[in-house]
Amino acid sequence: MLLNGTTRTKPWRRLAAALSATALGAGLLAGCGSGSSDSAGEASDSDATAAAGAFPVTVEHAFGSTRIGEAPERVVTVGYTDDQTVLAFGIKPVGMTDQYPNPAGKSPDINTQWPWVKDKWGDTKPEVIMKNGDSGPNYEKIAALRPDLIIAVYSEIDQAGYDKLSKIAPTVGRTKAEKEPFSAPWQDNALQIAKALGKADEGEKMIADVQDRLDAAKKAHPAFGKETAVALSWYEDSVAPFTSTDVRGRLVSGIGFTYQTEIDKVADGSFYTKLSPERIDLVDVDRIFVINDKADTDALKKFKLFANLDAVKKGKVSYLLDSEGPAVGAAISQGTLLSMPYAIDELVKSAGQV
Repeated sequence: MLLNGTTRTKPWRRLAAALSATALGAGLLAGCGSGSSDSAGEASDSDATAAAGAFPVTVEHAFGSTRIGEAPERVVTVGYTDDQTVLAFGIKPVGMTDQYPNPAGKSPDINTQWPWVKDKWGDTKPEVIMKNGDSGPNYEKIAALRPDLIIAVYSEIDQAGYDKLSKIAPTVGRTKAEKEPFSAPWQDNALQIAKALGKADEGEKMIADVQDRLDAAKKAHPAFGKETAVALSWYEDSVAPFTSTDVRGRLVSGIGFTYQTEIDKVADGSFYTKLSPERIDLVDVDRIFVINDKADTDALKKFKLFANLDAVKKGKVSYLLDSEGPAVGAAISQGTLLSMPYAIDELVKSAGQV
């Protein structure tokens, strides 16, 4: 999940009020009788063989357990980055969440054009079942796509939302051990989705490959281990650091830096916090990684309390564009099996330049 002050997406969203049983039932009946878009249909049919895995499987999650009897052919991803993990296993979701708002008039969707997913999507245009900032997914739209599996792992979906989704198709929620949405290690999220696709063994190998890349970066740059660091954004006119358990924090520590864990206490279970001026000391560290697009980065640089930090004065700040340019920030924020190799390389490169 991202913070982006320029587009003013919400940092924490609540699901919409529950649909009545009658309304939901009507929506499901309508969905079962209707076809999906041509592009979504083509995606599922062409990738049916890629979905083959070890079935049946039962996946435990925060809302119970889900049995998946056979290889899914039509997957809908509700989690903000779940589509990328599904893509990593050669399966193109028929529906996905639009994590980064698409620039007006721009086509195709920016979320299918990142350097780490573009080749995987090809010409496929998945249906958008939720946009970043929406109160919840569009249940009727999901039903109309006729999914045989719904994945809501990197998601803040609650029990009520899960119950609605599971009436449409078998649904796998976030990991059972995850106390707060977006707090699970990236490894756990990846394996959770791999299990749902019947590809746990393949998932474990891919996770190990990414971990090897992190370990190699740490070994090649021992100096990182001597510095404290933090990743942050400028959000709603405030310095907003990410916690050590957020994927951004895990990546920074993953390449060797000592993360500022005091942020976790102030965040109180959230994946980030907005700092009041008197708590700017929490980001007074040796090295800072800023994830924002240009407009917000410019605003942050004008904030005097930030400009007066030692790391800023010493030039030990990496300014990483989020969705603009090379979109390094997006790769870091997404933290998926597909984005991680790109994110690690670019993060290390940026740290070596400052």
